[in-house]
Amino acid sequence: MNQLRDNDRCYVCGKKNPTGLAVDFAINAETRSISAVFTPSDIHQGYEGIVHGGILSSLLDEAMAKLALNLGMPAVTAEIIVTFKAPAAPGIELFITGNITKETKKLIFAEARIERGPVVIAEAKGKLLRIGPETRVRSLE
Repeated sequence: MNQLRDNDRCYVCGKKNPTGLAVDFAINAETRSISAVFTPSDIHQGYEGIVHGGILSSLLDEAMAKLALNLGMPAVTAEIIVTFKAPAAPGIELFITGNITKETKKLIFAEARIERGPVVIAEAKGKLLRIGPETRVRSLE
């Protein structure tokens, strides 16, 4: 495999994933940024009343990778560092944003953030590995 194909089953944004989050992201090519709104429910809890950190991390990861792909830079996450700043509660609307900060021949550097109004819930910095004809991704099969 040396290309990325979207089958619309992505856990975060896929519309054909019956158990996914189905988040709609908006891309701004001019500012090289991405945004979305997501309201977690009770099924997204870790501890009672707190959205699971894995859900938040997935939202941040998707914002960075989806932005790169939609800007014509197909890539997969090579590294993500997530910092949790405040808890998120089910039923409360979250705002997700992200942007590309730097590019090299092989890597794309990006940042993403989840906020609830003026409160920062979580932030991420990521390194994405470009995937193209010259890149081979090994299958585990």
